[in-house]
Amino acid sequence: MVEISSNELIKLKQAAALLLEAEERLPVLKTVSWNRSLADQFFASGEKELPRPVYMRIDPEPSLERIKAARKLVDGDSPVHDWLNRLAGVFEQTAAMMSAVGTKDFYKHSLDLYGGPESPVAGRNGAVLALANRLDQTLDDFNMGQHDFVKPDKISAQKLKQLLDEELPKYFGVHSPQVIVTHEVSGKAAAGRDYIKLREDASFSDLDVTQLLQHEALVHIATNFNGQSQAKFPLLGEGHPGNSRTQEGLAVFAEFISGALDPSRLKRLSDRVIAIDMAEKGADFIDLYKFFRERDPSDRRFEAFESARRVVRGGMVEGGAPFTKDAIYLGGLLEVHNYLRTAVRMRDATYIRLLFVGKIDLVDLEAMKMLLANKLIDEPRFVPPWVSDMRHLLSYLAYSTFLNEIDLGQVASQYDELFHGENTAK
Repeated sequence: MVEISSNELIKLKQAAALLLEAEERLPVLKTVSWNRSLADQFFASGEKELPRPVYMRIDPEPSLERIKAARKLVDGDSPVHDWLNRLAGVFEQTAAMMSAVGTKDFYKHSLDLYGGPESPVAGRNGAVLALANRLDQTLDDFNMGQHDFVKPDKISAQKLKQLLDEELPKYFGVHSPQVIVTHEVSGKAAAGRDYIKLREDASFSDLDVTQLLQHEALVHIATNFNGQSQAKFPLLGEGHPGNSRTQEGLAVFAEFISGALDPSRLKRLSDRVIAIDMAEKGADFIDLYKFFRERDPSDRRFEAFESARRVVRGGMVEGGAPFTKDAIYLGGLLEVHNYLRTAVRMRDATYIRLLFVGKIDLVDLEAMKMLLANKLIDEPRFVPPWVSDMRHLLSYLAYSTFLNEIDLGQVASQYDELFHGENTAK
């Protein structure tokens, strides 16, 4: 084990504190948020006028000064130094993106920070868009509207609050996140550091309870709580572009492994990637709104507005410069899934819990291992049930790892007559 000296630790803690101060002055999602009135105005126009969001302006200089000071302190050579230097670069790029809100340059910085539909993932170029198109086509082929794959949204926001209020204390005890029903939320639901907001006029499906519990509470809020409790490095409690890909991938995997990732949710994630690709090629907000309405005519128009908003927020509603963050969900899911399979193949489940010490990226795991070995961070206190009891996870991943080695094309040829042959039954 490589030990960190007391003098070096002092410098690393100071650098991390400076980076935390820098990051807190760069609230990405808050900066690019839209006022609810924009939806009302859009519908009042007959869905014919582009929304005109007004964004608050961020002065990047205070953040840049702190980043510069932090860099001077991080002059060693170890995974922990690499982690802090990486975050310094991420926050510099974030500051540049925040300074370019509403312009084409915002999109360029977004690509650098989050990647886009054609960005490499899992060792392949364009894997995210290819996966999105494959999933979209497969789900279309099932013709979900003609089958009982999607349950109707029948649960009110107040009822969902009641259900979550009953579930959350089982995992968080007295630290349970607050569930708030409000009109002031863009999507059907949103989560903060210690709360979950539900839009009061929204309806929810039977799986939304599990999805919000697993995705928002037991990943996003849990990693926030765990990270903030790291006395020497509370920076681990912050969500930012430098860890969004892994955090969202982990959260979507939590939905999947807990059985809450239904076809409509998976299709929505795929359609967002396709919509970003459309926006990159010039589709404006109205084009995107129509796209989402066509993808699911049963969806209420506000949900289509929300999906289109997510693609253009911070960029240009006229097209050509989207916010690419929503491309990270599928890409992050691929990467997290592959990492978990690797951990099982290496017969070491320790590194699964390591994902929950705070909000980190997969590339930071070696740094977290070093900090944990030096007793500079603590084991995660809050973890989802599929991590606290890994029996189902390990069984699934062990089987999945073996299954990946089988040639599906060769297996499928055994059933050619069944799926493609003529039905000669009388």
